[in-house]
Amino acid sequence: MTDTLLSKSTEEEILLSKSNWWKTACLNAVLRGGTNFTAPQTVYIALYTSNPTDADTGQEVSGGGYERRVVTFGAPVIADRRATTSSTTDVYFPIATADWGLVTHIGIRTAATGGNLLYHGAVTNPRTVQTNDSLRFMAGRINIDEG
Repeated sequence: MTDTLLSKSTEEEILLSKSNWWKTACLNAVLRGGTNFTAPQTVYIALYTSNPTDADTGQEVSGGGYERRVVTFGAPVIADRRATTSSTTDVYFPIATADWGLVTHIGIRTAATGGNLLYHGAVTNPRTVQTNDSLRFMAGRINIDEG
């Protein structure tokens, strides 16, 4: 079994951008009279073989034992007029039972299946996940910057 790391050093931090759905939900909730919005209790990392884009149009990995994984983030930190947060624990994906392809992007989603895309970004060093590979994102390497 190979332990494939998508982000194993400071140079490989993954910075995420907001999706169109999340931008709209934020503006509606804050600026349009509190339009109903229920925050997800849990968020999940999804793996993609193409850019999910702000419009949520990418190709998510499927089959071969793949499933989204829960990710937790720390309290936001404000510095230089920017709010940032980072993942707080390592996130492990199940061992691939078939090839998943070249993982080029990740997304943060509101549900284990379906749901809405919140954030997305490219991995610095894309990895081809093959049968019997294991994939891990190390704590502190998935970052959200609201600047």
